[in-house]
Order: sequence, then structure tokens, then C-alpha cells
Amino acid sequence: MPVHADHPRSIDETALAAAALDGTMAGVAVFDTELRYLYVNPALVRHNGLLPAAHLGRRPSEVLPDIDAREDLMRAVLADGRAREVTSSGRLPAESGTARCYWHGAYHRLEVAGRVVGVVGIVLEVMASDAEQHRFAQAQRHLSLLDSANTRIGTTLDMDTTCAELTELVVPGLADVATVEVFPPDVAPPVRPAPPDVVRMRRAAISSVRGLSRGIAQFGVAGDYIDYQQDAAVPRCLVTNQPVVENLTGDERLSRAAPSPERVAAYRELGLHSAIAVPIAVRGAPIGVLGLLRACGSPVFTDDDVVVARELAVRAAVHLDHARRFTHEHTIALELQRSLLSEPRPPHPHIEIATRYLPADRSVLVGGDWFDVIPLPDGRHLKAMGDVMGHGVEAAVAMSHYRSLLRLLADEELPPHRILEQLDRMVERSGLDRAATCLIAVVDRTGGVCEVSSAGHLPPVFIDPGPAGTWLGDVPAGPPLGTGFGGYRTTRVECGPGTVLFMYTDGLVERRGEDIDVSVARLADLNLPESGDLEELLDAVLERFGPGAEDDIAVMASRARVPFPADDCATG
Repeated sequence: MPVHADHPRSIDETALAAAALDGTMAGVAVFDTELRYLYVNPALVRHNGLLPAAHLGRRPSEVLPDIDAREDLMRAVLADGRAREVTSSGRLPAESGTARCYWHGAYHRLEVAGRVVGVVGIVLEVMASDAEQHRFAQAQRHLSLLDSANTRIGTTLDMDTTCAELTELVVPGLADVATVEVFPPDVAPPVRPAPPDVVRMRRAAISSVRGLSRGIAQFGVAGDYIDYQQDAAVPRCLVTNQPVVENLTGDERLSRAAPSPERVAAYRELGLHSAIAVPIAVRGAPIGVLGLLRACGSPVFTDDDVVVARELAVRAAVHLDHARRFTHEHTIALELQRSLLSEPRPPHPHIEIATRYLPADRSVLVGGDWFDVIPLPDGRHLKAMGDVMGHGVEAAVAMSHYRSLLRLLADEELPPHRILEQLDRMVERSGLDRAATCLIAVVDRTGGVCEVSSAGHLPPVFIDPGPAGTWLGDVPAGPPLGTGFGGYRTTRVECGPGTVLFMYTDGLVERRGEDIDVSVARLADLNLPESGDLEELLDAVLERFGPGAEDDIAVMASRARVPFPADDCATG
């Protein structure tokens, strides 16, 4: 073993140390700070079945890939200098077949002249009975499961995904079949009512070993509702908030654990013989059940298995509660969005309208973008596209205020710029603290004239099926609404029959690192599809401009239907 030059020793001392290391029955190794072998004694060479040259300069995991080398523990010793002991196991090249060896190791940091130079490891092989080896291996599997749960469960806020992560984690390490079932959501489309003598659960996820997957599917797949008889394992688990273990050695016990009596024969055919139902609870209230099953040659569940299953359920419960709350709020938000942003009805049978709304964050379905179409006297109609600053429920509430005020002002039959002026003053007086852009177009269906005014909004696009083609409206943009500055103007645009008016919010074109004028200019390339269908037009627009959007997108395309009688020509 090398000795640092700052620590000279006599020949006798060095020879004594070498003799001690070479003669001991314990395996001794010295590693550098990168955990590469610097020295191995003869006992470790015999134990590992590899020559010294096969060790030197390499890490344990490289030399002996089938052992639990615990390099993480060795790094901890290097970091803090605290010696550690650990029992490990694995398969060594010197052993024949698949025999597993067990050894006890002690590790301490090696320092020379105050400088950390490596780690010394001393290992001694220990014998274990078959039962002890089995328990040790089982404990290792359990610890591995619990360790993996920290990174594999709860990667999203989707409840079913979280349930699937749990079932996939425990199969096959803890069970041959795993299910997670939850109570039906309180905000969701209604399902058929459950009979009074059953407990209805929704199967959120199911996993099984390959040989059982086809047979298990007959009992219900993810998304199905499962009805349990009152004395089945799942309802008993929910009532007591304690795990229920069923080692199903007889048909009577099997029928009591099954959801319904007719399942017994099918369970027997698949060889299912043991089950655990573990409550998944938050603050003492159950929200679901983790079900584990073993079949055929797998051993029955032990008390240790129950402890691990319960710990996994506890860890999953936190993530499932977050996901459940998110799903609840997400559903309410979706209903709010639908109520606030209902698709406008055509103001006249001769007017076609197509709309889309895409939130930038799919987890936040409410926002400040809106569109509307309001019928006016004399065959005219008002079209509006607006964008309130911000996202989420607060922006949606502000958007609702803007939309309501606009509808109120539209009844006064004012030109577009006067509507925006009035709306700006009303918003300022109301104390609404969110500014908004808005584009208003009043279309005279019989006169071929479109009057447009903008409050800080991007210009409209006109798509003519005839020789005029596509062009951007030259509309001066006044200040956003809510600023109190006013100063809006109305621009008259002459349009031919069948011209499409395309309106949008900035999420469609605004991209990081690109000038907004460049982005908007690309809209001049829009063309109607061969079918002329407005829905297909919006599909094509979103396919081209939607990817990469960082803000909500609202788009609306409208036009008068053609052909009309000569005295009933129209614009969009």
C-alpha cells in the first residue's frame, strides 16, 4: 500500500502493514477520490475471482456490475469523513450459477497530511440462511420501491396519470395485478345511479404482469365504473380506513373479497389467491383504494408487504389530492369558459361565422380573449374581438365585464369609434384595473361597407375570393381600453360579396424574437380553401400559426353567404 512521502516509516513498519493486509481474511481495498481501485489485498482478489490488474484504475460498478457496490455510500464517506457500515449482496464472478453472496462492509476516509486521498473499504463475507436471504432480498425490493416512488409518482396534475404511475410502480415488484379506484368526481357528467346495496368506484388505472393482462381485462379497464358488494374487501377497507388482507384459500373467502359473487370462478381460473385493499386517504378521509393481487406461484402477502403498500398509498395520496383538486377546479374553469365564451350565433341567416379559442396553457382554460357578434337594426351587425391583459379567472371576469358593456353600448347604434370611446370611459369609471385591446367592425350587409375601429388591437384581414385577394386592413390603432386616453377613429372599408373578415388576438402571431409587424404581414398570405369552408380556413390557420404560441389564441372568420340577389349583396 503506498505511503505518502511526508510520512516516512521504517522498513519494519511498512512490512508490518503489508503483512497485516496481505494476511487478513477480510477483503481490503483502497479507492481514490474518484472511487477507482488503487489497491486490493489477496483476500479480496480471491473473493472477487479477478486478478488485481482487473481492479486497478476502475470503479467497483465497472469491475463487478452484478453487486450492490454502494458507491453512493462511499461518496458520502468522502464528503463528510464519517465512517459507515453496510450489508450488501450480489453475484460475484468467482461464484458459479446464480448464487447470491452477502457481505458486511466498513468504509472510512483516507487522509494523508490533512489531504483527502481516498476511501478504505474492508468487507467480510457473511452467511445467510435461505429464509434470511429471501427476507433480505425482499427488504431490498421494498426499499427500492419506496425510493422509486419519490420520482415516479406525481409527475403531473392529472389524476388518472398519477394512478397509472402507482400501479405501474408496484407491478411486478409487489403484486401481479394492481388497480387504483377512486370515488366518482363530484363535478362531472352524471353516470347511471348505483343500486343502494353497492359501493361504486371508478377504476382510474390497472396494471398486470403480461400473462394476466388479457384475463384481467374482463373485470374492467381504466375508466370503467366498478360496483362492489358491501362485504367485499374494498368497501370494508373504506369503512375502517385500514388495509384489508385476503389470502384467498377457499371459495367462501374469495367470494367475500370479490366485487360480486359471479367473479369467483373467473378469479380461480386466473389463479388469483391473495389480495390487499389499501385505503388512499387525505386528512383521514378516503379518496380511493389501491388494490393488489397475486396469482399462481407468487407467495401470499406478508405483513411487510402490507406496510410497504400502505406507505406507497400514503405517498400517492398527497399527489392524488393535488390532482383531484386541480381536476375539480379545471372542470369548473372549463364550464366558466364555456359560459363566458359561448360561440356567437349568426345575427342573420345569411351570415356565416366560425370561431376558435385555444388557451396557451392547456391547464388554464379561462382567459381574457373574447369574440362576439351582435345584431343591429337595418340588417347591420357588430363584430368584436378583444384581449384583456393577463390569464386565469381574474382575466376572464374582466373579459365578461368588457363584453357586457359592449353589448349594452351596441344598442345605442353608435359608430365604432364612439362605441370604443364610451366603453373606455365606462371601464375607467368602473374601477376595472385590467386594460384590454379591442377591434370592432360594423358591417352593413346590404351596402358592401365595413366600418372598423381599433383600441390597440391588431388589424383585421380581408380575404376576397375574387381578384382583390387578401389584404390587411389599414386601421389606425388607438390606445387600449381602460387607459382613459380615447382618440379612436373609424375606417370605412369597401368589400365585395363573399369577402371574409378574419379577426384574431395577438397570440396567433406574436412570437419571441420576431418583430410583430413581420408576423402580422404573413397573414396577407391567407387564402380560402378550395371548399370555401370557414371551419377549414380556421383549421389551416391554426395549423400554420398555432405551434409555438405563448399566449391565448382567439380567431373568428365571418362573411355573408353568396350568391344573393343583386339588391342584397353583402360583405363580411
